[in-house]
Amino acid sequence: MNPNGINDTRIDKIFTTINHIVLTILLIVFLYPLIYIVSSSFSSADAVTAGEVWLWPVDFSLEGYKAVFAYKQIWTGYGNSLFYMIVGTFINITLTILAAYPLSRKDFYGRNFFMLLFLFTMLFSGGLIPNYLLVKELGMLNTRWAMIIPNAMSVFNVIITRTYFKMTIPDELHEAAKMDGCSDFRFLAKVVLPLSGPIIAVMGLFYAVGHWNAFFNALIYLRDQDYYPLQLVLNNILVQNEVDPEMFIDVESQAAIAGLRELLKYSLIVVASIPVLVIYPFVQKHFVKGVMIGSLKE
Repeated sequence: MNPNGINDTRIDKIFTTINHIVLTILLIVFLYPLIYIVSSSFSSADAVTAGEVWLWPVDFSLEGYKAVFAYKQIWTGYGNSLFYMIVGTFINITLTILAAYPLSRKDFYGRNFFMLLFLFTMLFSGGLIPNYLLVKELGMLNTRWAMIIPNAMSVFNVIITRTYFKMTIPDELHEAAKMDGCSDFRFLAKVVLPLSGPIIAVMGLFYAVGHWNAFFNALIYLRDQDYYPLQLVLNNILVQNEVDPEMFIDVESQAAIAGLRELLKYSLIVVASIPVLVIYPFVQKHFVKGVMIGSLKE
């Protein structure tokens, strides 16, 4: 019998059983790599190099985290990523709301034309080289703004936010506020924004995670390592295996350096995931509501 008090048929029971089995297998497939990374980060370098770690930490050690916190470039990348995420997300949300709200208003003249222009940018792009030349001509090359301005607004998020405004903010509310002498900007600030907590939380999460995981723009536009985000530092360590030898000054043998370098990868992945894990619980309660309401498009 299901929770609704209705007896399941034999086919329903078979379907439910198969569904549980498939979901359990998928859970194991997705969860095991995460468990392996965390366990490896708390294991000794010798155990990680020898492949002895499977599920639980082997020879519990904090060597990897000590190496992470002793690596100056990681702290610089951490600070840069936090700057890109906080400042970039604020700019993203501001521009998204300022674009989505007028497009949601029926009395906005030419809104279909502007919406068509926005949609056009989703289908066609100038390409990598024109974008690089544009950033260069704007004087943003090798600056922090190259990580923020080129991706200052997502048209897809504008569409979702626009739909949310159309479904949540009734025209009668705006008409009543207008009769009381409320201006459009005041109505947006005092009425629309307080009622838009779910969609703002969802957009903030989307943008924040996008900024935190971004490294391709940094790879193209940045040359000074002082501007590198954490993900680019992580990419250099994981993919290109580039690590400053000075951080291993207390390690005697070359084999120990190689083992600690391998351990550093897992520890750095865990440390790099902390901000997103910290942010998500605060917006999770708004996540489903904001996505479902904004997902209905006309």
